[in-house]
Amino acid sequence: MTHDCGHEVVHDLSARPADKRAGFARWLATKNCTDCWKAARDADTESKEQWLATKRAEERQAAAEWNEQFDMPSLEGPEKALDWGERSRHQLMIAAHTALVVEGAWDENDWAEVEERARAITRAGWWIDQRDAEGSDLLELLDAAIESDRGTENPYR
Repeated sequence: MTHDCGHEVVHDLSARPADKRAGFARWLATKNCTDCWKAARDADTESKEQWLATKRAEERQAAAEWNEQFDMPSLEGPEKALDWGERSRHQLMIAAHTALVVEGAWDENDWAEVEERARAITRAGWWIDQRDAEGSDLLELLDAAIESDRGTENPYR
């Protein structure tokens, strides 16, 4: 059989019922051979990996610029969690600013208080844990983290 990719491959269709072989053979002919299919799949995986690496680099750069602009402290935790924590903090803070200030009724003075509270949370894992939170919930999350800190050594620093 000649596949869509142009390669000729011998297929054993004896396991298929006789009345289904012709239709299956026609369908197979419209597909790439196994080797070409695997090569295309692997190439697609590489492009997805490259896309993800590029996206992560852009997010890391945006978070670094934001951290510097708003004087955010460095995060603490395992080395492999630091980038993820900073990206999570940046994304949640941007979502919160949009929800509370841009689309909400808060002014920049109200927001400055939230930023100050966010500076107190320096554990990367805390920010990673909150990565799926709604921006409008940030104040409540920060309050809960700070409240749990009272009277104990800060687990979020």
